[in-house]
Amino acid sequence: MPSRRTDPVTVEVVELIGDVVARYHMEYEDAAARHQLTGAQARVLTLLAVEPLPMRRIARKLRCEPSNVTGIIDRLESRGLVARHPDPADRRVKLAALTEEGAQTADRLRESLDFAREPLAGLSAQEREALRDLLRRMLA
Repeated sequence: MPSRRTDPVTVEVVELIGDVVARYHMEYEDAAARHQLTGAQARVLTLLAVEPLPMRRIARKLRCEPSNVTGIIDRLESRGLVARHPDPADRRVKLAALTEEGAQTADRLRESLDFAREPLAGLSAQEREALRDLLRRMLA
């Protein structure tokens, strides 16, 4: 069977994507620690900054078990950063939502993430859109 060699550009792109992901995760963990949060807690705050979410959806987005999310939400709730509310569409479902303090913490966390923001700022709007579109296509 013939060997399938990957072209050098593909190898370099894969390595660069790995480097970007590793650097982003390192900065994210450092930023979380500066706010006395775990990485998972910071990711939940970031998700909830967009909209309140049911626990199951948070678990899917984090790729973890719902029971893990319950523990994360419990700890964030005990710090006054998150509150649980019944879902108006289905009162059997509880939504996790940021409190005012949680929203402020999520904003400070987002502001402290320079690595992802700084290199993107050097790209034009058209380049950022092209990068976004290529990444979406890769993940489709």
